[in-house]
Amino acid sequence: MTTTSVDPHGSDAMLGPHGADDHGEDHGHDDHAHGDGEPLGPVDVIAWGAGALGIAAGLLVAAVMALSAS
Repeated sequence: MTTTSVDPHGSDAMLGPHGADDHGEDHGHDDHAHGDGEPLGPVDVIAWGAGALGIAAGLLVAAVMALSAS
């Protein structure tokens, strides 16, 4: 039994590929990735620095553990 209704959550294998004029409003998803919203803000240097410091500390711990295990 087949139906002719469009399932907004169906995959492309079941429904066919997206057309060039399909912008998501009628296909079950929206267009957040098309760049129509507000632009991104400035880079948070303190947050990126803290992240880099955390990665460096983790690598240091891993190196010390590798040395102690050998």
